[in-house]
Amino acid sequence: MQSQERETLAACRLFSGLAPERFDEILALLDGQRRSYFQNALLLRPEGARGKIGILLEGRAHVLREEYSGTRTLLTELEPPDLFGEAFACAVSGPLPTDICVRAAGGCRVLWLAFRRLLSPHAGLEQYQAVLISNMLAVLAEKDLLLSRRIGHLSKRSTREKLLSYLFEQYQLCGSRSFTIPFDRQQLADYLCVDRSAMSSMLGRLRDDGLISFRRSHFTLTDRFLQGFEEEL
Repeated sequence: MQSQERETLAACRLFSGLAPERFDEILALLDGQRRSYFQNALLLRPEGARGKIGILLEGRAHVLREEYSGTRTLLTELEPPDLFGEAFACAVSGPLPTDICVRAAGGCRVLWLAFRRLLSPHAGLEQYQAVLISNMLAVLAEKDLLLSRRIGHLSKRSTREKLLSYLFEQYQLCGSRSFTIPFDRQQLADYLCVDRSAMSSMLGRLRDDGLISFRRSHFTLTDRFLQGFEEEL
């Protein structure tokens, strides 16, 4: 295992509390397989995901909802060392959604693990099972909170309110009124489920109203924004 990959895995929530020198052994026990993908390549669909999870080692990927009409809705963006497919891997029964997928947002590398092995006795894994399962529960809880925050944005009635809610969340997460969001304009519109043109127009209005300033994906919130946030929503 290369040192860069070892550092990536050490930063991955799944391996929290485990010694890096044990990573090679753990990956072997979980049938770890590395694969490289080109932009827009399909990484995962639920129907083929039972029992395995992916860890993004390099590049970026998008979790999408792809409608039969061809419409795509961006659910979240992944970057190293994010996990994906964990909910599908832990599901032991019942139908899985057919419109959710993970696609490469550019060239990327993924480490695939047979996570289902942790859910039953498996020779050699016993000493790691408790830590890995506990870490996976923490990952699932954190992603549930992220989903709850997104639902909070989407519950707002107007594009203006959705933007204000999202930007204020980023301010809270970053601890700074200046921050860079992980989306371009189309991706942000998809994330908030709004029309891109209407959203871009509203961003201009928020700037003209003295609430924000921005350049591409970098935003700065003004005193007026922060002071009047509760009234705006």
